[in-house]
Amino acid sequence: MNYNLRMKKIFYALTIIFCLLVFSCKSYNSTFDFDELKLECEQNNITLSTDDFYLTAFPQNAKAGLIFYPGGLVSYEAYLPLMVKFAEQGFACVIVQMPSDFAILNSYAAYRVQMRYSEISRWFLAGHSLGGAMAADYIASHSGDFEGLILLAAYSTKNLSNTNLKVLSVYGSKDEVLNKTNYQKYKSNLPNDFTEFVIEGGNHGHFADYGEQSGDGEATISRTEQQNLTAQKAAELL
Repeated sequence: MNYNLRMKKIFYALTIIFCLLVFSCKSYNSTFDFDELKLECEQNNITLSTDDFYLTAFPQNAKAGLIFYPGGLVSYEAYLPLMVKFAEQGFACVIVQMPSDFAILNSYAAYRVQMRYSEISRWFLAGHSLGGAMAADYIASHSGDFEGLILLAAYSTKNLSNTNLKVLSVYGSKDEVLNKTNYQKYKSNLPNDFTEFVIEGGNHGHFADYGEQSGDGEATISRTEQQNLTAQKAAELL
């Protein structure tokens, strides 16, 4: 059999297997009270909206835009409480709905967001877990379009060390999902002046509101506290 033909068949077979696995998996859904969150936004002059495949939280007089990639198998709605806290710090937030809740299937989503909201001149890219890895993957070849990158329980396998990006890396001390070996290994891919922030008592799943994640450590601080600390640290990038 021709080598190229054999490789194509292997590629197609692996693609089919991957798609079957993706569509057979069940995502973590949001668990927060939307009405309560909406009231909080009204009190803080933050506008929530759904726009095609996006959820947005826009404050008045936003200082910059932030595009957020959700974690693998996590519904994008689950990150809305965190993004509201980012909005309170001055970010106009756009959460991207990923195909089958896998950012790996649409890592270039940020480009469409920037085109759609072209009135925003300053941009940051962020993501949680797999979403963070895919955000880093995209920004590696588009660093000139962003001021910074925010990694939540994630790491970059692409070299960003020679960019001018402001990079913030956050994870919880009780996180049992993040691969700490890879996290330490790929630190060298980040700029020398990147900021690392370890949330004492935080875990992997508390960056969003989707209940408890299988295999995660037990947090000793509340979900709200972890998200507040994350948003406050992110605000320093502005």
